[in-house]
Amino acid sequence: MRIIHCADLHLDSKMTSNLDRMRAKERKAELLGTFCRMVDYAKMHDVSAILIAGDMFDTGSISALTRNTVRDTITANKDIDFYYLKGNHDRDSFLSSLEEVPDNLKFFDEGWTSYPMNNDASVILTATELSAKNNNLCYNALVLDPKPVNIVMLHGQEVETGTRDKAEIIALRELKNKNIDYLALGHIHSYKQKPLDGRGVYCYPGCLEGRGFDETGEHGFVLIDIDPIGHKVDTSFVPFASRRLYEVNTDVTGCMTSAEIADKITEEISGQDIDSRSLVKIVLKGQLDIEAEKDTDYLTKRFEDNYYFVKVEDETGYIVDYADYALDASLKGEYVRMIEAASDISELDKPEVIRMGLMAIAGEQI
Repeated sequence: MRIIHCADLHLDSKMTSNLDRMRAKERKAELLGTFCRMVDYAKMHDVSAILIAGDMFDTGSISALTRNTVRDTITANKDIDFYYLKGNHDRDSFLSSLEEVPDNLKFFDEGWTSYPMNNDASVILTATELSAKNNNLCYNALVLDPKPVNIVMLHGQEVETGTRDKAEIIALRELKNKNIDYLALGHIHSYKQKPLDGRGVYCYPGCLEGRGFDETGEHGFVLIDIDPIGHKVDTSFVPFASRRLYEVNTDVTGCMTSAEIADKITEEISGQDIDSRSLVKIVLKGQLDIEAEKDTDYLTKRFEDNYYFVKVEDETGYIVDYADYALDASLKGEYVRMIEAASDISELDKPEVIRMGLMAIAGEQI
């Protein structure tokens, strides 16, 4: 038996935190398209079930396009069972919008619900929606027959010990030695798989598509191959996102011009084999001379044609060699000495104050 475990699709995300309106709309459509492509993958690879471990949608307000596409994709693939567990972003709006729930769409509530997968009693899926009401009570209520392959699905943040009266917390310690072979989780947006106990593993597949620069790296789903007779569960992570997000940290210490900084960025990027379809955040780091010329708008323009989206963040600091200005008889030298002697400006702030002043003296736009 072959199963897909995915989570945190966040369909209908606004996608506007970094992107302009046109590209946000395009990325929003790509998230939905990736869900459809995943189902096509399932069809081509003899997958009999798709586990959606929470946050299929980003908000309770679902667009007609997304609602209809998800519904029609499920109903058009009757040989695949879809097991949909609501997460903390999901609401009842999708299920309540359906005039009739398709036979191959299974869902859960705040009590443990079990399904024999593919109508095969040798593989059992059990899940519950965590809430403040059941979070501390659900573990004792979970009783699994040791004979079948047991898959348990939950959505929440893993911890080794429970937190009283707090929803969306998964106390892994309470799930050990419960006859679980595969604990299918959702909520964490990066792939993670580790042993649960001597019998089973727990796994977060991560989000299907990265949406912001806190979700860099590969994204996709987990493919599970189950041999019920041999009681074996084999898993593999399948990268599947239509685009990838990168954070490129670039040390520009010693650079004096934007052109030199651009060369440093090019050198850093060239070692990472970044595809032109990617979204890239360039983070400038290091220490620059107080008179260094640096223009982040220029740097953004310099690289934006190479990738789908580029942003430049400046985390550089400035250093001042006061000895260079000690005998400087110009207005510039006088200004630097004045700020150096100022007692009402902190030592941390002085380099930035000096830099701004030197720019004004030089007639640069601040």
